Amino acid sequence: MTGAPGELVLADHRGPVLVLTFNRPAKLNAWTDELEDRYFGLLDAAEDDPDVRAVVVTGAGRGFCAGADLQRLQAIGEVSEADRAPRRPRDLPLTLRKPLIGAINGVAAGLGMVEALYCDLRFGSPSARFTTAFAQRGLIAEYGISWLLPRLVGHSRAADLLLSSRMVDAEEAFRIGLLDHLVPTGSVVDAAVAYAAELAGRCSPASMAAIKSQLSNDADGTYADSVTRAEGLMLQAFRGSDVVEGVASHLDKRPPNFPSLPVRSSDVPV
Repeated sequence: MTGAPGELVLADHRGPVLVLTFNRPAKLNAWTDELEDRYFGLLDAAEDDPDVRAVVVTGAGRGFCAGADLQRLQAIGEVSEADRAPRRPRDLPLTLRKPLIGAINGVAAGLGMVEALYCDLRFGSPSARFTTAFAQRGLIAEYGISWLLPRLVGHSRAADLLLSSRMVDAEEAFRIGLLDHLVPTGSVVDAAVAYAAELAGRCSPASMAAIKSQLSNDADGTYADSVTRAEGLMLQAFRGSDVVEGVASHLDKRPPNFPSLPVRSSDVPV
């Protein structure tokens, strides 16, 4: 694991899976600008690291992320617009081409819940809990949660969670779709890493990147538009080496050996 004991986000390479851990346990990993800079910097580095094929994000101690540090929020009126402007887009995790998997080990509140929803899917322990929190703090539905949440749980459930800010426990979160996998016993991080390692070992990085792009781009389009885009991407895939390797490895009954994603500065299409 990299990072000093006081590092705000720890990085642990477990084979092809990078585990990132929010590391302010005494504050339930409440979000600060410094934590954001560290987390986003690690995601940027993982994006072009050929040894990283999937990322798992979790929290140290009893919480995933309790949202914005309220002591920082007390001074929000004294901060200028220029000071509030993020150095990177707040939804940067959504741009990661590699699978991003949340291991929700405790409370995910406000901005912490948004960060959990930025993940492609979420594993949860029995102690996982969610609250939007915004209405109880005099805030609005921040950082795209009013777009993300209805697509996971439906409009009326999203309205319930956003208007009431009520706490949702792990069982309800799993039932309504906030959690994709509920881990009743054992380590939720280990379960998420095992899943991520399966993706890393069996699935084409280029295919997963393309599928993530399809899911994002097709969310508000028509079925016909989705089919048209898929046909173009299919022709592109047929020209690549991953299809050859995917078919050959299946017929040979061996694990596939897919290449890593090209770096973002590369001209090679993904």
